Amino acid sequence: MINFDNSATTFPKPESVIRAAREAMVRYGGNSGRGGHELAARTSEAVYSARAEAADFFGAEPENTVFTLNCTHALNMAIQGVMYGGGHMIISSLEHNSSARPAAELVRQGKASLSVAEVFPDDDRTIESFRRLISDDTKAVICTLASNVTGQLLPYRRIAELCRERGICFIADGAQVCGIIPVSLGDGINILCTSGHKGLYGLTGTGLLISDGSYPIHPIIQGGTGSSSESMIQPDLLPDSLESGTLNTTGIMSLKAGISFVKRTGTDYIFRHETELCEQFISMISDIADIVVYRDKSASYMPIVSFNIRGMPSGRTADILAKQGYCLRAGLHCSALAHAQLGTKEGTVRFSPSFFSRSEDVSRLASAIKNVTNMRNY
Repeated sequence: MINFDNSATTFPKPESVIRAAREAMVRYGGNSGRGGHELAARTSEAVYSARAEAADFFGAEPENTVFTLNCTHALNMAIQGVMYGGGHMIISSLEHNSSARPAAELVRQGKASLSVAEVFPDDDRTIESFRRLISDDTKAVICTLASNVTGQLLPYRRIAELCRERGICFIADGAQVCGIIPVSLGDGINILCTSGHKGLYGLTGTGLLISDGSYPIHPIIQGGTGSSSESMIQPDLLPDSLESGTLNTTGIMSLKAGISFVKRTGTDYIFRHETELCEQFISMISDIADIVVYRDKSASYMPIVSFNIRGMPSGRTADILAKQGYCLRAGLHCSALAHAQLGTKEGTVRFSPSFFSRSEDVSRLASAIKNVTNMRNY
């Protein structure tokens, strides 16, 4: 099977990640931050080393680097935590449900108000769209750095600057960019949320919430943190305030190895390789009759391509290709807002390579798609 669904989770994983997970199962069997015995201490040291590695990669402090289950978990903590007490928030029209749903739920509960800023291929129009929606009670802007449907990059540094000028917390969803292009808190991001299992090559069940410490995040989960155990009140210092319960040590160590792999390889090289594969793919399918590729020449993109075959549901296209051994994601990609803007209410087929994808497999996939177009009337 050839995986071109790496926007969902990267596979295969680097050998170093597999080794790190195996070593964690053998060496780090203690509970980090719980207990003074050697096994707990060794595990705590290992977890801290991973925290420091992630912090360094994203230009943060280790104490402001929180391990989560995934990007959705991180975004829920950030959005609900910052909006605790109410106020107005703005999301983009390309948001994944991991941002859109917690925002909408706060509105449903009467705890906050929400506006949606339309994203355009023209960055100036996008910035003006956000600027126009800011009001005196705007507390947070929640924005994906790139669409998980088309890969369109948003002008996030300019959005961050707009937020800084107005004293607004900028919460960024980095799931589709982290590990592929350089991203750091130095870009003006106040809270960066990302998955550990996509561009950072860790195991599933890993994610990060990274804060610059400028805005308090009210915890949405309370419990054991290994600190201040004498108190019934949740600690208010990061990372403890947001890390209740036993950490996923195996996943965390795999994430550390994944970040190290990205550092060694270089995001420039990773981005260039994946982008070249996307350009090859677009070039090869654009000549096929009835293919629609959802890209605009005015916009910038991450290495993701959404397409459809006219007259064929995206699910059927992906199913036929899956039977030939190609893994692509069809449907709405948990991003109804983005598809509503695209006008693809029945979804698209998404092609997303990884560092381990090969040019020859892209060529074979393009040939398979050409054969599928010949089957659409049967």
